Amino acid sequence: MAESDAPFDRWHKKYPKAGDKPCKCGTKKNPLYPSADHGRGQQWQARYTDPNGKPRRPTFDTWQQARDHLDEVRVRIRGGTWTAPEIGSQKVKAFADDFIERKKKKNKNENTTGTYERHLRIHIVPFLGSRVAKTLKRRDTMALVDHLIDKPGIESARYVRQIYKTWRILVNYMIDEDVPLPANIVSRIELPEVEDREKVALSPEEVARLALAMRQVEPRYEVLVWIAACAGLREGEAFGLKETAVVWDKDLLYVEEQRQRGKATKLKTRASYATLPVDHFLIERLSEHLSHYKGPAPVSKTTLRIRKKHGYVPPPDEGLIVTTRTGRPLLRSHFNEKWRAAVKLAGLPTGTRFHDLKHFYTSCLGADGKYDPKTVQALSRHAEFSETWDTYAHPPLAVQGVKVDTFSGLFSGRRCSHPASG
Repeated sequence: MAESDAPFDRWHKKYPKAGDKPCKCGTKKNPLYPSADHGRGQQWQARYTDPNGKPRRPTFDTWQQARDHLDEVRVRIRGGTWTAPEIGSQKVKAFADDFIERKKKKNKNENTTGTYERHLRIHIVPFLGSRVAKTLKRRDTMALVDHLIDKPGIESARYVRQIYKTWRILVNYMIDEDVPLPANIVSRIELPEVEDREKVALSPEEVARLALAMRQVEPRYEVLVWIAACAGLREGEAFGLKETAVVWDKDLLYVEEQRQRGKATKLKTRASYATLPVDHFLIERLSEHLSHYKGPAPVSKTTLRIRKKHGYVPPPDEGLIVTTRTGRPLLRSHFNEKWRAAVKLAGLPTGTRFHDLKHFYTSCLGADGKYDPKTVQALSRHAEFSETWDTYAHPPLAVQGVKVDTFSGLFSGRRCSHPASG
């Protein structure tokens, strides 16, 4: 862009031809001759070549507006902050769709990507999706937060903060795509205060009571309580535990997969993968469970006939230790309904979460006195693995030479054995 560049008059000829008649726009001293575009559109054109070598021709109503635009462009090109004017002209929804698509293509954590997608689809896109991205201002972020606070069905300040976090990530994605947005668009936003979640510290008696309650609510899922309490597995990891992941004669579990929406996915972090020594008490619970609930539950001939009539397809045998009655992988929504019922039946606090069993596992190991803090951290799978990770056929042993027997003593005599059933 040359320093001498000036606004170009579209309505008048720079070099009139002989015989051209002047229009009324000029004066006797300075006559103006109409071009083919005279009176059509905006008169003044700011002509320049962008850093990529592409000619640009934006138009304006007045000479001064065109001059100011050229001055601004010159400063941006010199400072390296110039962006193509068409960038950011897409609507927010287009950027949201592209953001999720890229996450999926790069095989990012499926559960996290699903959370982003849900927040965008249900809350963010309906409110801001039709806006042109580059027109967004800080007040739009504040309006979104106010909208979420007042929106029916959102009763938790924590959930408002989670949705806002997704919005902030999307905004940063748009900025990375060179959308010219204000620097403060997501900064210093006042969010609702979150009350600290009530901490639930479970005792061995409460865990045993919870397992018994789950046996009454849905016997197939009782073993999940023991898996979490005695091995510290997260919900998805417990859903994804397979028979082949249990070394029955050595009291070991290979933690190498989790289930999200019924599908096998990567674990939460690299540190989550481990060959985990477990108490023989848990091995007994797993063996007992499989003796009663391996595969789909038997159904009557009438039910079988109805299923065939409706095109029922038996699920593939994936070797999962815990499945639904039809033999399919557990879904969080289905299990959480049973979980809440068991928590209520066991008389535990309403906010008791499945993850509280993992806290119970870590606390019991720490209080046992047999394991130093680093060992407890490793057994809880909170530590990072070495760079030799990929050389193992199975994930590396979480802790060498450690035998875990903490939980046998805690639960012995608490009616943990499963009664015989048909």
